[in-house]
Amino acid sequence: MGRARSSPRADSSTSRRTPSPTASRASPPSAPAAAGEPTSTGCTRYTASAPRSTAAHVDRSSQSNPCAFLGVPAHELRDRRVPLTDLWPTADVRRATAHVNAAPDPATGLETLALHRAADTDPPDPLLGQIVAALHAGRPVAQTADELGLGVRQLHRRALTAFGYGPKTLARVLRLQRALALARADVPLAETAARAGYADQAHLAREVKDLTGLPPGRLLGGR
Repeated sequence: MGRARSSPRADSSTSRRTPSPTASRASPPSAPAAAGEPTSTGCTRYTASAPRSTAAHVDRSSQSNPCAFLGVPAHELRDRRVPLTDLWPTADVRRATAHVNAAPDPATGLETLALHRAADTDPPDPLLGQIVAALHAGRPVAQTADELGLGVRQLHRRALTAFGYGPKTLARVLRLQRALALARADVPLAETAARAGYADQAHLAREVKDLTGLPPGRLLGGR
């Protein structure tokens, strides 16, 4: 697809970077959005302009199905910058851009737009929330699939469509979110690594860099 078009205040394109086996390198999850805390759906967050660190984002407030919201499976947009005109009718994109430009700031406009569109899309597959919950609890992929009555390949396809990457990467993202939540609560990094399930602090640092593109200290604002 071509390069995204932009207006002076709002870029009418969908940007998403995810770690390669994302992002969400990314959502995802403010990281989160990249890395935002897991929710009942764990839906991947897409933004009009997302930094590399958004790969770790899982949308905290998702009440919509991202596939229905954007009209394509999430993995088709991974690591790509796609003009919204390739996904939505031109008239819808024009209205969306005008809405964002009229808002006090682009972030507020985008969030309001997302909420409005979410009300018009189908609800998310309830199984997605169960996938996120199981992986967030640290269950292995095979055990998660078995508990949900799915084959491992079926679980992989469901995750790829909904989140943009497979369950193993999703588990890494969720573990990173747990670690960031602890670190932001002023838990020392060595203790954070142990409590979040990493082998040691060096393992945590490698995962942070791999999933977000930033070292832990910079991602956490100098902590």
